[in-house]
Formats: sequence, C-alpha cells, structure tokens
Amino acid sequence: MNVLFEDLGKIEYGAAWDLQETYMKQGLDIKSARFNQEAGGITEQAAIPHYLFLCEHPHVYTLGKSGVPENLLINDQRMKDLDISYYKTNRGGDITYHGPGQMVAYPVLDLEQIFTDLGRYMRSLEEAVILALAEYGISSGRLEGSTGVWLDAGIPGKARKICAMGVRSSRWITIHGLALNVNTQMQYFDYIVPCGISDKGVTSMQRELGREVDMEEVKALFLKKFEQVFGLGIVALTDKEKAEAI
Repeated sequence: MNVLFEDLGKIEYGAAWDLQETYMKQGLDIKSARFNQEAGGITEQAAIPHYLFLCEHPHVYTLGKSGVPENLLINDQRMKDLDISYYKTNRGGDITYHGPGQMVAYPVLDLEQIFTDLGRYMRSLEEAVILALAEYGISSGRLEGSTGVWLDAGIPGKARKICAMGVRSSRWITIHGLALNVNTQMQYFDYIVPCGISDKGVTSMQRELGREVDMEEVKALFLKKFEQVFGLGIVALTDKEKAEAI
C-alpha cells in the first residue's frame, strides 16, 4: 500500500488547510458512493488514496477546537506588526505556532485501510519523529497525558516539546498533523502559551544541537521513518492525480 507524497514548500496556512479538506472530501465522497453501491448490491468499489504533504508556513498561530483564546498573549495589532496570521481550526489541541524553519507534516490517510485506532495513529506519528530525531543523537519520547514529542519528559523543570501535534478525523480519514521544530525562530512561542501548557518549555533541533540543521535531510529522514512505522510506501503525487482529486 502506498501514500502519495508532495513537498508543498513554503505555503500559506489557509491554502494548505484547504488542500487537505479537498483530499478529505475526495475520500469521504468515495465512502458515500461505496455505501450506496453496497446498498444496491454493487461490489466493485473505488479505492481511497492516502496522501502525505510536507511544508513550511509563514508565521501563523492556530487554535484547536479545545483551545483557549486567552492562550494567545498578544492582540491583533501586535500580530499585524509582527506579520503573524491567526486561524481557528477544526483540529484537536490548543494553540501552537507555525513558521519558517519548521517542518510541518499533513497526512491525509484513510485509517480504515490501516488501523481504526486514533490513539495508535497519534503514537505512530510520534514514533516516526522520535526515530528521526534519534538519527541526530537527540533522545526524545512522550510525556504522559500530552501529545507530541518531548525531551527530558520525566525530569521536572526540564521537559520541553520539540514536536507539536493536532489532528482531525472524519469517518477515519485524517487531516492536520504535526510540526517539528528544526530551525524554528523560537521567540514566536513567547507570545502564546504553547499547546496550553504553561509550565513546560519548547525547543528545536537547532537549539539542542547548537547548529543549523539541513531541512531537506530532516524531511528525507522523516519520510523514511514514516514508511517504516506505518508500513506504507511513499511515491510522488503526479499532476494527473492532483487534477483527478481536485
């Protein structure tokens, strides 16, 4: 089983969100047609493709469905001065930041073809990041009761998040995903309560390693670990497949 992959490069957050919704709708439409076919006794059914997009965003804060608006610590004028966009989204989680130097991954998967367990899906995304970070000598893991990937999770006063996560699923089709801080400009986290957690920090690969990290190398490693964890082969999304979906 394959996942169709595209590196979107630098893309505005709203455009990337619209793209994910388009591919989710494609899958949902296939599921609806499949239901009608089954009701009519038709057995031949269209397959639902899996997609994976990587990208970077201009400066943006996004608030999840369970987020608290007060976790945004600056007003509209200050955001305008800093050239930061703001979106209320339909993903899970609280507020987070996306920006240049951060690797964002958006899997649009039909979990009915893989496993129908959202908890396992989140842990699998975390695992792909944990394995990629290990290639750089960065030891990371999970923090009980929280999503994402953490460093020194079990050490009071030292726990810091390096990768945030938030997803949405409809009829087992996923959108949104994860954001790994690679060479992220960390000062932008000072204007929010990241993920609604006020007593723990955030970090980046650059900060931990003391050097700038090759983004393309990180992407390649993540894709390799994603394939390994999910058991999906990654193939390039063609222009024909894009046109058929949209």
